[in-house]
Amino acid sequence: MGGLNSRFLRRQGVRVPEEPGAAREEEAVAGEAEVPVEREEEHEENRPTTSHGVRKRKTSPEGPLAKALCHKRCKDKSLPIYEALFLRGEGSDVQIRALGEEWNLHRVYLCQSGYFASMFSGAWRETNMDTIELQMPDRNIDTQALHEALGSLYRNAVAIPPSRVVAILATASMLQLDELIQQCEEIMKERISAQTVCSYFYAADSYGLQNIRATCFQWLLDNLMPHCSEELLREISLDLMKELTASSDLLVMEVEMDVYNTLKKWMFLQLQPTWKGSRRALLQDADSCFARYKREREGAPFLESEQGRAFVSAFQQLRLAYIICDLPSARVIDQDALIPASWLTPVYKEQWLALLRAEQTRELGPMDIYVSDIHGNSMRCGGQLHRDEQRSWRWAGFNFGWDLVVCYANRRIIFRRSALNKSCGLGVSLLWQRKVAFRLRLTSLNRVGKVIFRKDTGYRMLSLGKDEELEVVNLENQDVVFPIYVTCNFLYHPRERSIAHSEDPCTSPEN
Repeated sequence: MGGLNSRFLRRQGVRVPEEPGAAREEEAVAGEAEVPVEREEEHEENRPTTSHGVRKRKTSPEGPLAKALCHKRCKDKSLPIYEALFLRGEGSDVQIRALGEEWNLHRVYLCQSGYFASMFSGAWRETNMDTIELQMPDRNIDTQALHEALGSLYRNAVAIPPSRVVAILATASMLQLDELIQQCEEIMKERISAQTVCSYFYAADSYGLQNIRATCFQWLLDNLMPHCSEELLREISLDLMKELTASSDLLVMEVEMDVYNTLKKWMFLQLQPTWKGSRRALLQDADSCFARYKREREGAPFLESEQGRAFVSAFQQLRLAYIICDLPSARVIDQDALIPASWLTPVYKEQWLALLRAEQTRELGPMDIYVSDIHGNSMRCGGQLHRDEQRSWRWAGFNFGWDLVVCYANRRIIFRRSALNKSCGLGVSLLWQRKVAFRLRLTSLNRVGKVIFRKDTGYRMLSLGKDEELEVVNLENQDVVFPIYVTCNFLYHPRERSIAHSEDPCTSPEN
C-alpha cells in the first residue's frame, strides 16, 4: 500500500521521502505557473470559518492559472506526481475528512470520481466547501481502502491483494470509480478459492457484479460437495445454502442423501461455531449433537424446534423422493429425526404410487419433458472416475423401473438397461421401452477448485429397451484430466401428470 498523506504520516511518526526528480519537477511547475504554494499549516489561524464551522482554505490570487495547470497535469499520473500531489498534498484546493483521517487533494483529480463529480457540479452544500466530511455507512470501507481508492485518482495502477479486494471494491463502488471496480472484478475472478469464494460472492451480490456472483456461485456448485470443508461450510449463509441446494447443477458426489448429510453438517456448524475437529469427525459429531437434541425433545423433529426453524428453508430444497427409495437412507432420516413427518408422509405416498405405475403399467412417459420440470424435480446423482480405466456402477434411488448401469470404458460413458436385476434394490419392469429425461455432465477441477475441463450433454430423452445401451459421451481425442466428476440428472414423468402449462421442452442435442 502506498503511504498516506503528509498529515496522516506525520501523525504516525513516518517521514515521507522525496524523490530527487520530484522536487525539481515541482519547482519547474511552480515556476511555469508563477503561483506560490501556501502551506495550510502556515495559515491555520488566519482561515475564515464557513457557516458549517469548517474553515475555508486560503486561495492564491492566481488560483485560475493554478487550476488550469492542474487540469493539464491531471492526465500525468507518474510516481512524482502521485507523491507530490497526493501524498504531500501540494497545491491542494480541498480537504477530505473521513474515518478520523484527512487528505489534502485537488478537485480536478477528484472529479474523475462520479461521486465527487456530482458533488462539485450540482447544487450541493459541499460544492464550494474547502473541507468536506464524508460519512462511511458501509462497514467494508476502512481507512486503508479509502486511501488506496483516493490515491488511484493520481496514479495509473493500484496493487490490490486478494485479501483487500472487498474493502477496495466497497470504496470504489461508493466513489463510483469504474476503472478501479473493473480491476477488483478481474482480481476476484482470477483468485476465487475456498478461502475467498464466500466473501467474493457476498461482495459481488452487494455491489452489483453479476458476472462475479455467477462465477462464485458456479464454483460453489462444483466444489461444495467434493471439498466440503469446515471453513467453507461456516461461511455459507442460509440464503446461499438454500440457493445452492435448490439447484439441479449441484455437483453431487453419489446420491441425494449426500446433500442431506452436507446440510446436516452445515447446520451443526452454524449451531456450534467454535467446533474444531477433522473432516472425518464432523459428521460423527453432528450425528451425536442431533441425537442429544432428539433425546432432550423426546423424539420431536429438530426442524420444528425454536433453533431448527431457522434452517427450514434450506432443508426444504431436499429432493426427498430420491432419499426414501433407498432403505439405508430412509433409516437414517428416521433415526435423525430432523425432518418432520408432515414433510415425509406425502412424499412416501406419491413415490409409492410412482413406483407402482413404473413397474406395473405400460406407461412410457410423455413424449416431451420440460426443462422447467427437470430443474426442481430431477434425481441428482454423481460419481468419480479417478483414472482412465474401465468401471461400472449403479445409483441407488428410484430408477424408473429400470436397472440402469453406467459404464465407462475406452473413454466412453454408456448407459445400459439390464434386465437381470442382479443388484437393483427395486423391482425391474420388463416393459420393452421407457422414456426418461437425462442430462450428464463431466467436470475436472484443479487444486483450487477451478474447472479445467467440462462437458455437458444438455437435456436429452433416454429411451432404452431391455439390455439395450446408449453411448452418452465420447471423450476420444479430447484433452481430459483425471479425476473426473460424473454428475447426472434423471426425470421420469408418468403420462397422466400434466405438463401442459410448462415451457421450454428439452431437446436432444448431439454429444
